[in-house]
Amino acid sequence: MTNNKKIYFASDFHLGVPNYEKSLEREKLIVKWLDEIKQDAQEIYLMGDVFDFWFEYKHAIPKGFTRLLGKIAEIVDSGIPITLFTGNHDMWMFGYLQKELGVTIYRKPITREYYGKKFYLGHGDGLGPGDHGYKFIKKIFANKICQWLFARLHPNFGMGLGNFWSQRSRLSNGPNDALFSSAEKEWLAIYSKEVLMKEHFDYFIFGHRHLPLDIKLSENSRYINLGEWVNYNSYAVFDGEKLELKEYK
Repeated sequence: MTNNKKIYFASDFHLGVPNYEKSLEREKLIVKWLDEIKQDAQEIYLMGDVFDFWFEYKHAIPKGFTRLLGKIAEIVDSGIPITLFTGNHDMWMFGYLQKELGVTIYRKPITREYYGKKFYLGHGDGLGPGDHGYKFIKKIFANKICQWLFARLHPNFGMGLGNFWSQRSRLSNGPNDALFSSAEKEWLAIYSKEVLMKEHFDYFIFGHRHLPLDIKLSENSRYINLGEWVNYNSYAVFDGEKLELKEYK
């Protein structure tokens, strides 16, 4: 890392819901945040579900989000790397964003090290115990043959169907996103502890959970969930010495 530079992490913008007007308002806020952090950012990680639904046809992509896409391209062009993770809502990224924006995209967790601090980074979906129904569905969604078949649908129908699925998922799972019972029952914290048994990491950073969380796993390891931008506008920042979970106001 360069002196006085920082690493930023955010997740779950879910652009597209609940309607065009609210999504556009949120998009403008995210662009404003990106404009501010680019002044001292060394790297930026956007860790999944940036869009509530995203599917790339060979010659078509979802309409909208031009302010965010333009801002990401501007930041990358300025020399600041931006890394995107696919989430459970926008896993169907096939090359357009890499080519047009210059971002790097990951579909599985990765590890990084800055100033001697080790990071385990991922969106978080499909990890840890339970949730067997989603894990099965994810295999179908990630299957190349299933993706090819979906791409045969006309974009007007395919994207409409995808947006319908995404909204149904939010309606069915939304109430659970705000619930926190205990650190011992947080499934991504459980997963992090399992990883810790094999290898040390100072920070486990995930999205997906939709609730800003900072849980101590051991004397020198923490699990951070980034929350989301529908209700919390939360993000994390690492300055080379400490990592903080913050809310953008």
